[in-house]
Amino acid sequence: MMDWTDRHCRYLHRLLSRDALLYTEMVTAPALVRGGALHLLEYTSEEHPVALQLGGSDPAELAQAAKLGAEAGYDEINLNVGCPSDRVQSGTFGAVLMKNPGLVAECCAAMIAAQPVEVTVKCRIGVDDQDAEEVLPEFLARIVAAGVERVTIHARKAWLQGLSPRENRDVPPLDYDLVQRMKGLFPNLHISVNGGIASLEQARGFLDAGLDGVMIGRAAYHQPADILCAADRVIFGAQGPDSTPEGAVLAMLPYIEDHLATGGKLHQVTRHMLGLFAGRPGARAWRRILSEGATRPGAGPELVEQALAQIANPARAAE
Repeated sequence: MMDWTDRHCRYLHRLLSRDALLYTEMVTAPALVRGGALHLLEYTSEEHPVALQLGGSDPAELAQAAKLGAEAGYDEINLNVGCPSDRVQSGTFGAVLMKNPGLVAECCAAMIAAQPVEVTVKCRIGVDDQDAEEVLPEFLARIVAAGVERVTIHARKAWLQGLSPRENRDVPPLDYDLVQRMKGLFPNLHISVNGGIASLEQARGFLDAGLDGVMIGRAAYHQPADILCAADRVIFGAQGPDSTPEGAVLAMLPYIEDHLATGGKLHQVTRHMLGLFAGRPGARAWRRILSEGATRPGAGPELVEQALAQIANPARAAE
């Protein structure tokens, strides 16, 4: 979710769900260790529980990056072995590491030894012409032996040549059954499934079938209210009323004021809010007002309130 799940996005999503585990954008270990880009670790305490997602392929460097993440207070350190981006491949990390499970195991062992926070892995079922039925069990066995107890499996292969990162999210076929079989082979491994999941009902189905968790990416970003407002009740069994997008917008106003007071721009926050009312009357006007107005000089919380009024009065929004 590079360029998507930044701290503004995570703050918004936490207002919608108290219990869902949120993930950072992928942060590269070299940026932290060699580049000293510690600002990439910044987040607000309200975001907990939140996982730091790291990219890298050097065990010592990843160990140091994991230590920095632990010191920053993250609840989980996740190693990304699933991203097919060209930028990621050129750094020899991401999905290309599916070809080298021994190195991934070394990286995990080093990260675990370096700090006390749980280390998890996000992977694909395989890459390119690999036989997923063969490589995925071997991959999981290697990281389990290294000490990993939780893994998220994107139920698609990644094609490192011939498909763009966007195509890699849709074109390779999903194989949920393979992920389900991995739970049978590794009953003590906490396995979450990822890829193509677009509703809480679908997520609930995977949990009822025996998987331990579900990761939802694009649907939770583009229609956050549909996924997150009822998640605490439907997935986590929480009592009480569901959250609402209207309530989240009102709670974002002080956050936006603080962001602007420190030199931030309105669109840096509101770009993550465009899908809050997807499918509801007034949603188009909500998106239009924020998209057109948030980049203008001096734009502030009053623009968000103006956009919210279109939802409260959809007849007016249709005029």
